Amino acid sequence: MEELVRVAVDAMGGDNAPQAVVNGAVDAVRERKEIFVYLVGKQEMIEKELSRYSYPTDRIQVVHASEVIEMAESPTSAIRRKKDSSIVVAMKLVKEGKADAFVSAGSTGAILVGGQVIIGRIKGVERTPLAPLIPTEKGVSLLIDCGANVDARSSHLVKFAKMGSIYMEHVVGVKNPTVGIVNIGAEEEKGNALVKETFPLLKACGDIHFVGSVEARDIPKGNVDVIVCEAFVGNVILKLTEGVAQTVMHMIKRGMMASLKSKIGALLVKPALKQTLKSFDSSQYGGAPLLGCNGLVVKCHGSSNAQEVKNAVIQCIAFKEQKINEKIKNLIATEDQQD
Repeated sequence: MEELVRVAVDAMGGDNAPQAVVNGAVDAVRERKEIFVYLVGKQEMIEKELSRYSYPTDRIQVVHASEVIEMAESPTSAIRRKKDSSIVVAMKLVKEGKADAFVSAGSTGAILVGGQVIIGRIKGVERTPLAPLIPTEKGVSLLIDCGANVDARSSHLVKFAKMGSIYMEHVVGVKNPTVGIVNIGAEEEKGNALVKETFPLLKACGDIHFVGSVEARDIPKGNVDVIVCEAFVGNVILKLTEGVAQTVMHMIKRGMMASLKSKIGALLVKPALKQTLKSFDSSQYGGAPLLGCNGLVVKCHGSSNAQEVKNAVIQCIAFKEQKINEKIKNLIATEDQQD
Protein backbone atom coordinates (compact mmCIF):
# COMPACT_ATOMS: atom_id res chain seq x y z
CA MET A 1 0.00 0.00 0.00
CA GLU A 2 1.30 3.46 -0.90
CA GLU A 3 2.22 5.78 1.95
CA LEU A 4 -0.33 8.54 2.40
CA VAL A 5 0.67 12.15 1.90
CA ARG A 6 -1.16 14.03 4.65
CA VAL A 7 -2.05 17.64 3.85
CA ALA A 8 -3.50 20.15 6.34
CA VAL A 9 -5.68 22.54 4.35
CA ASP A 10 -6.82 25.89 5.72
CA ALA A 11 -10.49 25.65 4.74
CA MET A 12 -11.23 29.24 5.78
CA GLY A 13 -8.48 30.99 3.81
CA GLY A 14 -9.08 32.96 0.62
CA ASP A 15 -11.81 34.94 -1.11
CA ASN A 16 -13.75 31.82 -2.09
CA ALA A 17 -13.52 29.87 1.17
CA PRO A 18 -14.80 27.51 2.28
CA GLN A 19 -16.63 26.52 -0.93
CA ALA A 20 -13.71 26.48 -3.36
CA VAL A 21 -11.28 25.07 -0.78
CA VAL A 22 -13.53 22.15 0.15
CA ASN A 23 -14.30 21.51 -3.52
CA GLY A 24 -10.58 21.49 -4.37
CA ALA A 25 -9.74 19.16 -1.48
CA VAL A 26 -12.47 16.72 -2.53
CA ASP A 27 -11.24 16.78 -6.13
CA ALA A 28 -7.69 16.08 -4.93
CA VAL A 29 -8.57 12.97 -2.92
CA ARG A 30 -10.78 11.73 -5.75
CA GLU A 31 -7.95 12.12 -8.26
CA ARG A 32 -5.06 10.78 -6.18
CA LYS A 33 -5.53 7.85 -3.83
CA GLU A 34 -2.32 8.59 -1.90
CA ILE A 35 -3.67 11.88 -0.51
CA PHE A 36 -5.24 12.36 2.92
CA VAL A 37 -6.62 15.82 3.75
CA TYR A 38 -7.27 17.52 7.07
CA LEU A 39 -9.80 20.27 6.41
CA VAL A 40 -9.20 22.81 9.17
CA GLY A 41 -11.71 25.50 10.08
CA LYS A 42 -15.25 26.01 11.29
CA GLN A 43 -16.61 22.49 11.45
CA GLU A 44 -20.26 23.24 10.73
CA MET A 45 -19.45 25.25 7.60
CA ILE A 46 -16.99 22.66 6.29
CA GLU A 47 -19.34 19.74 6.86
CA LYS A 48 -22.14 21.62 5.10
CA GLU A 49 -19.93 21.98 2.03
CA LEU A 50 -18.73 18.38 2.21
CA SER A 51 -22.33 17.17 2.20
CA ARG A 52 -22.61 18.35 -1.40
CA TYR A 53 -20.05 15.81 -2.61
CA SER A 54 -19.42 12.11 -2.85
CA TYR A 55 -15.85 11.33 -1.78
CA PRO A 56 -13.73 8.71 0.05
CA THR A 57 -14.65 9.61 3.63
CA ASP A 58 -11.66 7.73 5.06
CA ARG A 59 -9.29 10.26 3.45
CA ILE A 60 -10.83 13.55 4.56
CA GLN A 61 -11.03 14.58 8.20
CA VAL A 62 -12.48 17.83 9.53
CA VAL A 63 -10.48 19.52 12.28
CA HIS A 64 -12.36 22.28 14.05
CA ALA A 65 -10.83 25.74 14.46
CA SER A 66 -13.06 28.50 15.78
CA GLU A 67 -11.12 31.55 14.54
CA VAL A 68 -10.09 33.00 11.18
CA ILE A 69 -7.13 35.29 10.49
CA GLU A 70 -8.36 38.06 8.20
CA MET A 71 -6.29 39.58 5.39
CA ALA A 72 -6.11 43.03 7.01
CA GLU A 73 -4.81 41.81 10.40
CA SER A 74 -1.23 42.22 11.55
CA PRO A 75 0.35 38.81 10.77
CA THR A 76 2.59 38.58 13.83
CA SER A 77 -0.14 39.75 16.20
CA ALA A 78 -2.76 37.47 14.64
CA ILE A 79 -0.55 34.37 14.86
CA ARG A 80 0.17 35.16 18.52
CA ARG A 81 -3.41 36.01 19.54
CA LYS A 82 -5.54 33.65 17.47
CA LYS A 83 -4.28 30.30 18.73
CA ASP A 84 -7.45 28.58 17.50
CA SER A 85 -7.37 30.03 13.99
CA SER A 86 -7.47 27.72 10.99
CA ILE A 87 -3.93 28.72 9.95
CA VAL A 88 -2.40 28.11 13.38
CA VAL A 89 -4.25 24.83 14.03
CA ALA A 90 -3.37 23.50 10.56
CA MET A 91 0.30 24.46 10.91
CA LYS A 92 0.48 22.75 14.29
CA LEU A 93 -0.57 19.51 12.57
CA VAL A 94 2.59 19.84 10.44
CA LYS A 95 4.76 20.76 13.43
CA GLU A 96 3.50 17.74 15.37
CA GLY A 97 4.18 15.41 12.43
CA LYS A 98 0.51 14.59 11.86
CA ALA A 99 0.61 16.29 8.43
CA ASP A 100 3.36 16.49 5.82
CA ALA A 101 2.22 19.76 4.30
CA PHE A 102 0.11 22.87 4.82
CA VAL A 103 -1.93 24.57 2.08
CA SER A 104 -3.74 27.91 2.34
CA ALA A 105 -5.12 30.75 0.22
CA GLY A 106 -5.32 32.96 3.31
CA SER A 107 -3.24 35.86 4.61
CA THR A 108 0.22 35.77 3.01
CA GLY A 109 1.79 37.57 5.97
CA ALA A 110 0.28 35.16 8.51
CA ILE A 111 1.42 32.17 6.45
CA LEU A 112 4.98 33.50 6.21
CA VAL A 113 5.14 34.27 9.93
CA GLY A 114 3.46 31.01 10.93
CA GLY A 115 5.70 28.96 8.66
CA GLN A 116 8.79 30.26 10.41
CA VAL A 117 7.45 30.57 13.97
CA ILE A 118 5.20 27.50 14.23
CA ILE A 119 6.63 24.99 11.76
CA GLY A 120 10.13 26.44 11.95
CA ARG A 121 13.07 26.69 9.55
CA ILE A 122 15.44 23.91 8.62
CA LYS A 123 18.65 24.32 10.63
CA GLY A 124 21.05 26.49 8.65
CA VAL A 125 18.35 28.18 6.53
CA GLU A 126 18.46 31.88 7.39
CA ARG A 127 15.47 32.96 5.26
CA THR A 128 12.58 31.00 3.76
CA PRO A 129 11.71 32.22 0.24
CA LEU A 130 8.29 32.08 -1.41
CA ALA A 131 8.70 30.51 -4.84
CA PRO A 132 5.80 30.38 -7.34
CA LEU A 133 5.97 28.77 -10.76
CA ILE A 134 5.24 31.32 -13.46
CA PRO A 135 4.21 30.41 -17.03
CA THR A 136 6.68 31.11 -19.83
CA GLU A 137 6.98 30.44 -23.55
CA LYS A 138 8.96 27.26 -22.79
CA GLY A 139 6.82 26.00 -19.90
CA VAL A 140 7.37 27.33 -16.39
CA SER A 141 10.10 29.03 -14.37
CA LEU A 142 10.50 29.29 -10.60
CA LEU A 143 10.53 32.86 -9.25
CA ILE A 144 12.41 32.93 -5.95
CA ASP A 145 11.77 35.05 -3.82
CA CYS A 146 8.43 36.71 -4.60
CA GLY A 147 7.32 38.12 -1.26
CA ALA A 148 8.95 36.76 1.88
CA ASN A 149 12.28 38.59 2.23
CA VAL A 150 12.34 42.19 1.07
CA ASP A 151 15.74 42.98 2.57
CA ALA A 152 17.67 39.83 1.68
CA ARG A 153 21.47 39.58 1.68
CA SER A 154 23.69 37.99 -0.95
CA SER A 155 24.14 34.84 1.17
CA HIS A 156 20.35 34.46 1.26
CA LEU A 157 20.07 34.73 -2.53
CA VAL A 158 22.71 32.04 -2.98
CA LYS A 159 20.69 29.65 -0.82
CA PHE A 160 17.53 30.65 -2.71
CA ALA A 161 19.25 29.63 -5.96
CA LYS A 162 20.27 26.27 -4.53
CA MET A 163 16.89 25.47 -2.98
CA GLY A 164 15.13 26.60 -6.16
CA SER A 165 17.33 24.32 -8.26
CA ILE A 166 16.48 21.36 -6.03
CA TYR A 167 12.75 22.09 -6.34
CA MET A 168 12.80 22.55 -10.14
CA GLU A 169 14.80 19.38 -10.73
CA HIS A 170 13.04 17.01 -8.36
CA VAL A 171 9.47 18.35 -8.23
CA VAL A 172 9.01 19.93 -11.66
CA GLY A 173 11.36 17.48 -13.40
CA VAL A 174 13.76 19.92 -15.10
CA LYS A 175 17.16 18.27 -15.43
CA ASN A 176 20.08 20.51 -14.43
CA PRO A 177 17.92 23.69 -14.25
CA THR A 178 19.49 26.94 -15.35
CA VAL A 179 19.71 29.78 -12.81
CA GLY A 180 19.73 33.50 -13.51
CA ILE A 181 19.74 36.58 -11.27
CA VAL A 182 17.35 39.40 -12.15
CA ASN A 183 19.32 42.39 -13.44
CA ILE A 184 18.97 45.52 -15.56
CA GLY A 185 21.45 44.26 -18.15
CA ALA A 186 23.36 41.16 -19.21
CA GLU A 187 26.79 42.50 -18.21
CA GLU A 188 28.28 41.24 -14.96
CA GLU A 189 29.21 44.73 -13.77
CA LYS A 190 25.62 46.01 -13.96
CA GLY A 191 23.03 46.05 -11.18
CA ASN A 192 22.54 47.43 -7.69
CA ALA A 193 24.82 46.65 -4.76
CA LEU A 194 23.01 43.42 -3.87
CA VAL A 195 23.16 42.03 -7.42
CA LYS A 196 26.83 42.99 -7.85
CA GLU A 197 27.69 41.26 -4.58
CA THR A 198 25.63 38.15 -5.33
CA PHE A 199 26.67 37.59 -8.95
CA PRO A 200 30.23 36.34 -8.29
CA LEU A 201 29.00 34.15 -5.43
CA LEU A 202 26.50 32.43 -7.74
CA LYS A 203 29.14 32.17 -10.45
CA ALA A 204 31.41 30.34 -8.00
CA CYS A 205 28.73 27.79 -7.02
CA GLY A 206 29.61 24.39 -8.40
CA ASP A 207 26.29 22.76 -7.46
CA ILE A 208 24.00 24.97 -9.58
CA HIS A 209 23.87 25.78 -13.30
CA PHE A 210 24.27 29.55 -13.12
CA VAL A 211 24.05 31.30 -16.50
CA GLY A 212 24.31 34.94 -15.42
CA SER A 213 21.87 37.84 -15.46
CA VAL A 214 18.31 37.71 -16.75
CA GLU A 215 16.49 40.88 -17.77
CA ALA A 216 12.78 41.25 -17.05
CA ARG A 217 11.85 41.17 -20.75
CA ASP A 218 13.48 37.73 -21.09
CA ILE A 219 11.62 36.13 -18.17
CA PRO A 220 8.43 35.39 -20.18
CA LYS A 221 10.59 33.72 -22.84
CA GLY A 222 11.72 31.12 -20.32
CA ASN A 223 15.42 31.91 -20.74
CA VAL A 224 16.17 30.50 -17.27
CA ASP A 225 14.47 27.89 -15.09
CA VAL A 226 15.19 29.51 -11.71
CA ILE A 227 14.83 33.29 -11.43
CA VAL A 228 16.66 34.63 -8.37
CA CYS A 229 15.86 37.99 -6.75
CA GLU A 230 14.93 39.54 -3.44
CA ALA A 231 11.24 39.74 -2.58
CA PHE A 232 10.55 43.37 -3.55
CA VAL A 233 11.70 42.80 -7.13
CA GLY A 234 10.11 39.35 -7.24
CA ASN A 235 6.73 40.58 -6.10
CA VAL A 236 6.74 43.36 -8.72
CA ILE A 237 7.61 40.81 -11.42
CA LEU A 238 4.86 38.45 -10.26
CA LYS A 239 2.15 41.10 -10.06
CA LEU A 240 3.15 42.69 -13.39
CA THR A 241 3.17 39.28 -15.10
CA GLU A 242 -0.32 38.50 -13.79
CA GLY A 243 -1.62 41.95 -14.72
CA VAL A 244 -0.24 41.87 -18.26
CA ALA A 245 -1.64 38.36 -18.85
CA GLN A 246 -5.12 39.42 -17.67
CA THR A 247 -5.02 42.62 -19.74
CA VAL A 248 -3.89 40.85 -22.92
CA MET A 249 -6.63 38.23 -22.55
CA HIS A 250 -9.24 40.95 -22.00
CA MET A 251 -8.06 42.91 -25.05
CA ILE A 252 -8.08 39.78 -27.25
CA LYS A 253 -11.65 38.96 -26.21
CA ARG A 254 -12.75 42.56 -26.79
CA GLY A 255 -11.12 42.64 -30.22
CA MET A 256 -12.76 39.38 -31.24
CA MET A 257 -16.20 40.76 -30.41
CA ALA A 258 -15.68 44.09 -32.20
CA SER A 259 -17.39 43.20 -35.49
CA LEU A 260 -19.16 40.42 -37.37
CA LYS A 261 -15.95 39.53 -39.23
CA SER A 262 -13.93 39.34 -36.02
CA LYS A 263 -16.62 37.16 -34.42
CA ILE A 264 -16.47 34.73 -37.34
CA GLY A 265 -12.68 34.71 -37.12
CA ALA A 266 -12.89 34.11 -33.39
CA LEU A 267 -14.89 30.94 -33.96
CA LEU A 268 -12.16 29.64 -36.28
CA VAL A 269 -9.22 30.36 -33.97
CA LYS A 270 -10.99 29.63 -30.67
CA PRO A 271 -9.70 26.03 -30.19
CA ALA A 272 -6.06 26.94 -30.83
CA LEU A 273 -6.29 30.16 -28.83
CA LYS A 274 -7.91 28.39 -25.89
CA GLN A 275 -5.10 25.83 -25.79
CA THR A 276 -2.45 28.55 -25.96
CA LEU A 277 -4.01 30.69 -23.23
CA LYS A 278 -4.40 27.64 -21.00
CA SER A 279 -0.62 27.41 -20.67
CA PHE A 280 -0.64 30.92 -19.14
CA ASP A 281 -3.26 30.01 -16.53
CA SER A 282 -1.35 30.02 -13.23
CA SER A 283 -4.10 28.05 -11.46
CA GLN A 284 -2.93 24.80 -13.09
CA TYR A 285 0.42 25.03 -11.33
CA GLY A 286 -0.97 25.05 -7.78
CA GLY A 287 0.52 27.33 -5.13
CA ALA A 288 3.87 28.81 -4.20
CA PRO A 289 6.00 26.74 -1.79
CA LEU A 290 7.72 28.45 1.14
CA LEU A 291 11.03 26.61 0.88
CA GLY A 292 13.29 25.87 3.83
CA CYS A 293 10.64 25.12 6.49
CA ASN A 294 10.51 21.89 8.51
CA GLY A 295 7.54 20.79 6.43
CA LEU A 296 6.00 21.94 3.18
CA VAL A 297 4.08 25.23 3.28
CA VAL A 298 2.12 26.14 0.12
CA LYS A 299 0.54 29.56 -0.44
CA CYS A 300 -2.25 29.80 -3.04
CA HIS A 301 -3.66 32.97 -4.58
CA GLY A 302 -6.24 34.67 -2.39
CA SER A 303 -8.73 34.33 -5.24
CA SER A 304 -8.00 30.63 -5.78
CA ASN A 305 -10.69 28.49 -7.32
CA ALA A 306 -11.20 24.77 -6.73
CA GLN A 307 -8.75 23.79 -9.47
CA GLU A 308 -5.89 25.77 -7.96
CA VAL A 309 -6.56 24.35 -4.49
CA LYS A 310 -6.67 20.84 -5.93
CA ASN A 311 -3.37 21.31 -7.76
CA ALA A 312 -1.77 22.85 -4.67
CA VAL A 313 -2.71 19.74 -2.66
CA ILE A 314 -1.52 17.38 -5.39
CA GLN A 315 1.86 19.10 -5.71
CA CYS A 316 2.57 18.04 -2.13
CA ILE A 317 2.94 14.44 -3.35
CA ALA A 318 6.09 15.08 -5.37
CA PHE A 319 7.55 17.22 -2.58
CA LYS A 320 7.28 14.32 -0.13
CA GLU A 321 8.17 11.53 -2.56
CA GLN A 322 11.27 13.36 -3.74
CA LYS A 323 12.26 14.14 -0.13
CA ILE A 324 12.88 17.81 -0.92
CA ASN A 325 13.46 18.80 2.71
CA GLU A 326 16.04 16.03 3.13
CA LYS A 327 17.82 17.27 0.02
CA ILE A 328 17.83 20.84 1.38
CA LYS A 329 19.17 19.58 4.74
CA ASN A 330 21.95 17.69 2.95
CA LEU A 331 22.77 20.82 0.94
CA ILE A 332 23.06 22.92 4.10
CA ALA A 333 25.15 20.24 5.83
CA THR A 334 27.55 20.13 2.87
CA GLU A 335 27.90 23.93 2.97
CA ASP A 336 28.67 23.85 6.70
CA GLN A 337 31.39 21.25 6.14
CA GLN A 338 32.95 23.38 3.39
CA ASP A 339 32.93 26.43 5.68
